[in-house]
Order: sequence, then C-alpha cells, then structure tokens
Amino acid sequence: MKNEFAKSMTPHIKPYNTLEKKNRYLLFVLPAPACCSSRYGLAFLSCYGFFVAYALRVNLSVAMVDMLKNRSSVNNSSSVCPHHSIPVPKHNHTASVYDWDSETQGWILGSFFYGYILTQIPGGYLARKYGAKWLFGIGILCTVIFTLLTPVATDLGAGYLIAVRVLEGIGEGVSYPAMHAMWASWAPPLERSRLLTISYTGAQLGTVVALPLSGQICFYLDWTYVFYIFGAVGLLWFVLWAYFVSNSPSLHKRISADEKTYIMASLKNELSPTTDYIPWTSILKSLPLWAIVVAHFSYNWTFYTLLTLLPTYMNDILGFSIQQNGMLSALPYLGCWLLALLGGQLADLLREKYLIRTVIVRKAFTIVGMVGPAVFLVAAGYTGCNFVLAIAFLTLSSSLGGVSASGFNINHLDIAPSYAGILLGITNSFATIPGMVGPVIARSLTKSNTIPEWQIVFYISAAINIFGAVFFTIFGKGTLQPWAVQRIHIQ
Repeated sequence: MKNEFAKSMTPHIKPYNTLEKKNRYLLFVLPAPACCSSRYGLAFLSCYGFFVAYALRVNLSVAMVDMLKNRSSVNNSSSVCPHHSIPVPKHNHTASVYDWDSETQGWILGSFFYGYILTQIPGGYLARKYGAKWLFGIGILCTVIFTLLTPVATDLGAGYLIAVRVLEGIGEGVSYPAMHAMWASWAPPLERSRLLTISYTGAQLGTVVALPLSGQICFYLDWTYVFYIFGAVGLLWFVLWAYFVSNSPSLHKRISADEKTYIMASLKNELSPTTDYIPWTSILKSLPLWAIVVAHFSYNWTFYTLLTLLPTYMNDILGFSIQQNGMLSALPYLGCWLLALLGGQLADLLREKYLIRTVIVRKAFTIVGMVGPAVFLVAAGYTGCNFVLAIAFLTLSSSLGGVSASGFNINHLDIAPSYAGILLGITNSFATIPGMVGPVIARSLTKSNTIPEWQIVFYISAAINIFGAVFFTIFGKGTLQPWAVQRIHIQ
C-alpha cells in the first residue's frame, strides 16, 4: 500500500523540479508583445494606484511640519544646523496650527499603520476567494475619502485625526495582498520582475511627487489643500481602474487571443485548480516564507522610519524650510524608483537570458538592497551639517533599497503563486509593525533633535536591515514549494 501511494505521488513531484525550465520554454514558443498589451496596461494602472496610495500616505509627513505651531522647544545647540535661507515669497499660513508635542506627533504619524495591519491577511484571503479588482479599487477609494475628511478631523482634535488615519490604513491595507493575488493570474514567471516593479514602484513615484508638491502646496496655499488635491487625483484613478481592469486574462474583454494564451499557458503548472483549499498549516510552517517575513520586516523598519520622519529631519536638523523640505525629501525616493525599475529589468534578464537560478537572483538583489542602504544610512548620521553629503548619503541609502524590489519583495510569487496574496498578507502584517512603532521610537529618541540622537535611530535601522538580509540569504528559496499546488484531493 505504501509503495502504491509513493508511485502515485511521483509524477506530481517532478514538475516542481523542472518548472523553471518549462516556463522558459513556454516563453519562447508563445511570445506575446509587451507594447499595448493588457498585462502591461495593468502594470501601469496599478502603478498609478500605488502612486495614489503612497501620495495619500506620505503627504501628512510634509503637512505636519506646517500644521505645528512654532516650537520653542527645538534645540538650538551647535549640533543642530542653521536654517538655509533663500529669497522666497511670504509663506501663506492661513490654516489652523496645532500645539502637539513630539510624542503626539509620533502617534499621529504611526496611526495609519494600526489600521493597515488589520486588513493584510483578510485582504489576501478575500482577493483569492472573490477576486482582486474591486478589493484593490475600493480599498484605495476608502483611503481617498478619508483623506478628503482629514482637515475636518484635524480641527476636531488629534484623536479624531488619529482615528481617520487608522481608517485610511484599513482601506489601504488590502492593496498589496490584492495586487499580489492579481499578479498571480497575470504575470508570466519570467516577466514577474519587470511587471511587478513597474506596478509597485508607483509607491516610490507617489512619494517622489507627493513630498515636493505637498511642500509647494503648503507654502503657496495651505496644508489643507494637500489632502484635497491628492484626494481628487485618487478619485480619477478609481474611475480608470473600474473601467479598464479585469481580475484575470480569461475575464478581460479587450485582451488579444495570443496574449491570453501566452499568460495562461505559462502559469498552467503553477496555479492551484481550486480557490477553496488553503494549506494553512504548510504555509505557517514554511521556512522560505518566514525568510521573507524577516526580510520584509527589516527593510520596512528603515523605509517607514525615513518615510514618516525624513521631512522632520530635514527641517529640525538640516535646517530646510517647508518649501525646500519636500523637494529634498523626495530625492531618496526618486533614486529608489529608478533603481527598482532598472533592477526589475536586470533581474529578468539574468533569469531569462543567462539562465541564472531564481533563488540566486532574489538573494543577490536582497543583499544589495538591504546591506547597501544600511551602510549609507549610518554614514549620513556622521555628515554633521554638511547638508550636501547628508542628502547624498540618504539618497544613496534609499536608492539602493529599490534593488530589493526584485529580491525578497516578489519572492512570494516564486514559492507559491496561488497563495501569493495570502503570503503577502502574512509578511506585510509583520512588516507593518515598523510603521506602527518605528516613528514612535524614533521621536522618543530624538526629543532634543540633536545629531547624536538621530545617529542612534540610524544605527538601529541599519542593524535590523543587515539582520534581515542575512536571514533571507540563509533560508530563502526561489522554487515552487510542494504545498503550493494542490494536485490530489483525498476524500
């Protein structure tokens, strides 16, 4: 009996070892042009979606500088750099300002993530069960609506602002799990790095645009318009998303027959035939998944700390005004966006043309994208008031982080594409914790706003980054896991 069972399982194990070779073969025999294709259309529309999501997430970081009363508590010792004065028109400051201490600021900036963490795993499950299109679209639409309500909530008090930010996080929390589930049905294996980096670098692009533009809006209008203008941009995106996007190639009304055949054939051996069965025990016991969890948590500690507090660092330490602040705070994310896009092209080239194993590509890109940022982040803390060098190091740190987009960040689709949304929900739940506690810890460590205090913040972030890179390098995998495709059904 035992031998018969072993024989019955043998044919089902073989595809796991030969899957990458099969997918390379399919890519060459069933090519589909990228130009004007539905899969690249999805990539650019989802890029726009993540642009909106991150613009709405980071605009408060810049607006916060303008929402506060002039603080006499800011340290004026020699360790804080003098302000950089440039001839500019008078700052328009007609909106209300508030007297929030450092601790309150930390809670406001981190509150988004308390809602964000709640919908990660449910988002992955719902996207797999019911489809990702409307989950992703309505999630971001909810964030847009609460963004438009932010000025009213702020006038009511800090508690109301925190509540609105939590609700924004709940809406936006489904975005990454839903999009990972969408790409499981849309991204041919050897195009994953390209398609997913185009899609997800909308986050960096949103940051690049929102930081400087928010500064300009605050300066020439007032901080309330930051939320109204970006909210309107989000409403436009939702209309486009609702009209042009479908859950899968088989449901898309405008996709070509060649592209549909190409995508579905390339994914034939990877996707589970049912959406009802989820191997929770195998998922939670999977060491390759926990390798992604650790890497994702570690990377996000640095990313979220800078995302929420870089404008404050620019203002309180480097001495840049609200108008200059957004422009300079955006530079690191511009570099991150560019290297993430280039990294996606390079990663797929290495796998497709040079036949380098997926696991090697993922680990190499993770090491560069996490150790490099750690080195330059620590270096930035020792530049003193040399603002050119400080900005250069911060830009290099964040830019190199973009390389990890083709590393651990899309590894869920390598090891279990059928459950990619659920896996992303799990890893992003842990990776949201830095967004919740990072700003609070950083602000509690920088109450006097001195350079030595910020050096401690940078050291902590760098150490966590390096640990994550080492852990993923040791335990990460790049092949489909045996539990990821349900081959037999035992009654």
